[in-house]
Amino acid sequence: MSSSKNMSLMQRREVIMGLAAGSIVPFVSGCADNAALGRSQLMLVSDGQLAQLSDQAWRDSMQRERVLRDPSYTRRLNRVGQRVVDASGQGHMDWEFVVFDSDTVNAWVLPNGKVGFYKGILDIMETDDHLATVMGHEVGHVAGRHSAERASQQIAAQVGVSLLTSALGANQSTVEYSDEIGAALGMGVTLGVILPYSRQHEYEADRLGVDYMARSSYDPRQAVDFWVAMSTLHRGSTAEFMSTHPSDENRITAMRAHMQARGYT
Repeated sequence: MSSSKNMSLMQRREVIMGLAAGSIVPFVSGCADNAALGRSQLMLVSDGQLAQLSDQAWRDSMQRERVLRDPSYTRRLNRVGQRVVDASGQGHMDWEFVVFDSDTVNAWVLPNGKVGFYKGILDIMETDDHLATVMGHEVGHVAGRHSAERASQQIAAQVGVSLLTSALGANQSTVEYSDEIGAALGMGVTLGVILPYSRQHEYEADRLGVDYMARSSYDPRQAVDFWVAMSTLHRGSTAEFMSTHPSDENRITAMRAHMQARGYT
């Protein structure tokens, strides 16, 4: 074996052992500042990759789910959705709002602006302010680029991808990690359930959502009322919309603190 091959093997062993021991910290250049969040984010996934996977996930959903044809539901969702989107500053995206004919208590949005609400969750929303609460939260995930960040975190967790690709001289692309990216879209590409975002993401989406409610002339105080009602539903049964979120008490406490700081109460 040549000396260059021996050196390559030694480098590989050192990199892998260092990563395992935690003595080597991957240097990640894919960080970006997010003004909406006031912090920087790890970004190893391009908007183009997420858009492509989001488009496919949306097509799959439209084929798998039954779309509700009741115009009263559609008009309500579009009316509230467009107002919240305009307030969020994300109006440049190609938004689409669809109601699915199911009693499931769930709602989700993809990074490409495709929004799915189930009839079940709309039926328990007594006011448009309640609908704006959930819509604001979901749009907050888009503005916060949480799907891209979550996908990047999952990729980086694969034994320090960014360091290994450099140290081992591999010509890898994030395309190889389409499963990880797909899992971070905000819904399962095949399962159709919301992603368990990190608790930080959920709190950020709550704060952004309340701000969007206020900007679009909805009553942000009703956001607390809605989440309190949802917490009661959550205790009685496993509501998909709440199954991956922070504890009810913690999220409501954090929301109230944010609203007080903003002067919404």
